[in-house]
Amino acid sequence: MPASYAELEHRYAELRDLSIAQSLAGWDQEVMMPRGGAEARAHTLAALAGVVHSRTTDRSLVRLVEGLHRRQRRLTPQRRRAVELARRAVLKATRIPEELARELALAESRGLETWRQARQARDWKRFAPALRHMVELKREVAKRSAAAARRERGAPRGAARGRAAKPSLYDELLDDYEPGATVAALDPLFARLRAFTTPLVEAVVKSGVKVSLRPLVGAFDIERQREFAREIVVAMGIDLERARLDLSTHPFCSGLHPGDVRMTGRYDPADLRGGLFGAIHEAGHGLYEQGLDPRRARSPLGGAVSMAIHESQSRLWENLVARSRPFWSWALPRLRRRYPWMVGVTVDAMWCAANAVRPSFIRVEADELTYNLHIVLRYEIERDLIEGRQQVSDLPERWNEDLHALLGIRPKHDAEGVLQDIHWAMGLFGYFPTYTLGNLYAAQFMAAARQQIRGLDGRVARGELVVLRDWLRRKIHGHDQLYTAEQLVKRVTGKALSTEAFERHIRAKVQAIYDV
Repeated sequence: MPASYAELEHRYAELRDLSIAQSLAGWDQEVMMPRGGAEARAHTLAALAGVVHSRTTDRSLVRLVEGLHRRQRRLTPQRRRAVELARRAVLKATRIPEELARELALAESRGLETWRQARQARDWKRFAPALRHMVELKREVAKRSAAAARRERGAPRGAARGRAAKPSLYDELLDDYEPGATVAALDPLFARLRAFTTPLVEAVVKSGVKVSLRPLVGAFDIERQREFAREIVVAMGIDLERARLDLSTHPFCSGLHPGDVRMTGRYDPADLRGGLFGAIHEAGHGLYEQGLDPRRARSPLGGAVSMAIHESQSRLWENLVARSRPFWSWALPRLRRRYPWMVGVTVDAMWCAANAVRPSFIRVEADELTYNLHIVLRYEIERDLIEGRQQVSDLPERWNEDLHALLGIRPKHDAEGVLQDIHWAMGLFGYFPTYTLGNLYAAQFMAAARQQIRGLDGRVARGELVVLRDWLRRKIHGHDQLYTAEQLVKRVTGKALSTEAFERHIRAKVQAIYDV
């Protein structure tokens, strides 16, 4: 191994260790920290962000990475990829001054606490100032990043990037979660999905078919829900010697290391859906984290390819497995043992209830068909916020009007409207589109799995869920970031990403239940 590359591995390992400390402090803030610790935690996270930024932008590291980049032809393909990823991270960090990085971390931590209080009180005005400040900071980040990227390319001010005639400021934030994603590519994709989804939703509403939610809505003791969720995620292949299951206001998964994965959820004693499908969703993320190669965990190659690929794993397990007939053939008897009143519930009734199409206010509880419209709503709003076409003060009105246009419903209060998601409080602008991209990847991956795993549905019906986990581990998880998302989907499915598999899957399900 060349001495310079060995030095890069050493320096990057330290950065990974520091990022774990950041993630652990963030997890603790959500799960364990007493409310009185919020301000002190904000300063702790800001200090950590400053240290990470300082280490990442250190001139000696920049010179090291640029030197390896210039001599990349002498490196093996894997090391060239590692240098590419390290250079991307270093360039992104050097575009932002340390003071701004610290201010962002402080705003994220404070914003999280403010959002939590505002959501509980259903009081938008309590959160609006924090969000306005966050939008200003993210716009500053995007502007600095765009300007620096132009200088690095030697492009004149306002020059186009890639195929886009006029790059969006929002592109810089999209790229943090889905490398290479642009508004120019996403706008037509979301337009296609809206055009596909809206007529189907209208047809379902007009069909007059009433699907009973009774199998999933009733008296569900929370401790028994948690026991059942635990049984399911273990059957999926989660190793609880390397994972935790906890409670939080907003479900999430934090992968500190393949040997330390933290998943959280929330449960409703009158509704099984949020707790169960949320646990399965986060376990999909957890399986990806546990399936990463621990030998790469502290190297530039370690970690997930992109957030859309990460979301594909959670959406695959939640929607294409846990909402399927084979799954409920195995899972329903186990649920009945905990809730004897369900003795008369059939597999078909449970399958229909799990796939009922009903426009809803809450994204994480949305059905598979309408879910992407929830993402369209958020994508268009945050794009306009960053591009300066939307004011924070007018967000509740914009949210309610757009939701009514998409789904024909209006929130009764802001907690089931503009205050429901944690993302903007944490500064995660650019993340929402990865959910829909994840849906598309998930459908395409599952179609390939059915072709390559003989009798997959029958094995799921017998509870042999780990056969799918093992396939995903071989095909996706174990590669870490060796390939780009574009390369990976072609390796696994033989095709570029498209809406075809998702549209085929969802149309067949809706037709079977609603005869439309």
